[in-house]
Amino acid sequence: MDEELRSLTERLRQESGNSPVYERLVSTGDVDDLAAVLTEPGQPLWARELAAFRLGLAGDRRAFESLVLLLNHRDPQRCASAAHALARLGDPRTARAAAALATNELRVAYALHPVRLLVRLRAPEAVPALITTLGRRLRPHDPYRGVALACVEGLGTLADTRARSVLNEALAHPVLAEAAVRALARIPRQR
Repeated sequence: MDEELRSLTERLRQESGNSPVYERLVSTGDVDDLAAVLTEPGQPLWARELAAFRLGLAGDRRAFESLVLLLNHRDPQRCASAAHALARLGDPRTARAAAALATNELRVAYALHPVRLLVRLRAPEAVPALITTLGRRLRPHDPYRGVALACVEGLGTLADTRARSVLNEALAHPVLAEAAVRALARIPRQR
């Protein structure tokens, strides 16, 4: 069993109170049954999350909107599960949605998982979004150092020369300096 699926099912089993609906959603192989949960009124969040996650793993694009909403949720576990399912979904809209969430200053507290998803996808949107997000995090007293660190590490993983300038700026921030040195070392030198 996929480790992320195991973790999600354990968490949602507790959240659901191990209800019969939970058991049905975990065991069904009917993607139409899962998709119906996403549109039926009155469904609890745990049921929508479980259905969207399973659809995402199955490559069913009907899960896309629900997974993007969960990617920007205040609960980090929901964000992580949504990011995992979105990475597996293979929907071409995913990178654009993750970039929009990563760069949304009104939701920056929830940008960690969109940033990590962008790195995992290695989409064209990734480097510009991470540069923008990191640049905003380099202001004095910015409280979102975890997001900044994820951007620095991600830019190192992507090793794109466009990131050199913002990574050099990150060197001046003690919390980011060591990761910025490692990231810069991964970027090829321009000739």
